[in-house]
Amino acid sequence: MYIKTKPFVKWAGGKSQLISEIRKKYPKNIKCYCEPFVGGGAVLFDILANYKPEKVLINDINKELIITYYQLQNNVDNLIKKLFALQNEFISADLEQRKIIYNNNRKLYNSLKNKSCENNELEIASLFIFLNKTCFNGLYRVNKNGDFNVPMGSYKNPLICDEFNLKKSSSLLKNVKIICGDYSRCIDYINDETFVYIDPPYRPLTQTSSFTSYSAKVFDDKEQIRLAKFINIISEKGAIVVASNSDPQNTDENDMFFDNLYRNYSIKRIQAKRAINSKSEGRGNVSELLISNF
Repeated sequence: MYIKTKPFVKWAGGKSQLISEIRKKYPKNIKCYCEPFVGGGAVLFDILANYKPEKVLINDINKELIITYYQLQNNVDNLIKKLFALQNEFISADLEQRKIIYNNNRKLYNSLKNKSCENNELEIASLFIFLNKTCFNGLYRVNKNGDFNVPMGSYKNPLICDEFNLKKSSSLLKNVKIICGDYSRCIDYINDETFVYIDPPYRPLTQTSSFTSYSAKVFDDKEQIRLAKFINIISEKGAIVVASNSDPQNTDENDMFFDNLYRNYSIKRIQAKRAINSKSEGRGNVSELLISNF
């Protein structure tokens, strides 16, 4: 019987709804686990709770997300205190006051994260979670300058401080190694005993659908090709690899970009529901790809 877990943040493209499909690709035993694009960590927490691997490495290029993981791992009690204070202030305010609180905290967050000071990391983590729980659809998007620019969402009583889940997540992260940077930094960790799940920024289905930027760095087709080369290398090392991506054939049945790029791999098309879209009619089922080297 699987232990159900819940990511501590919302995340565009998060895998909570697809866990049952991704689980089918897990190896029977997971001794070492690596996730080079950890994001919200739906697969990570599922594996930590149910497989208890001996060694785990997670990475993401989003520095503030990684700071938040680190604070959650090592400073959860103080993080909870900060979030309770933010929650009490926000919940007790009316709509106009909430907008002011939200915009002031967003401004403070952008100011602190640009200072790159270790003394600011608890504040950055608490503001990261606050903004995630109160912004439009939990979307994380930055502009070309790297500033978080998502407007406030419409929530009556957002649960900004989920104390129970934060403590549970902190406990699961206890022995996890956390690093920040390009996914290629993980290569020395990965060997023939490692299960690797790769969930990169998705290739946009249309030119206008690429509205989510997790960092100021663009993940275009050249980056998708570079990632495929990385997957080739770790596959040659003997790692078990599963990767997710969008299915271009949702909008163009002749688009064989991933079918050609991963022609030597197993490609499975699974159904997913779009969780983030500005228009409700755009939130239907779409096909996504599960790519594996077995």
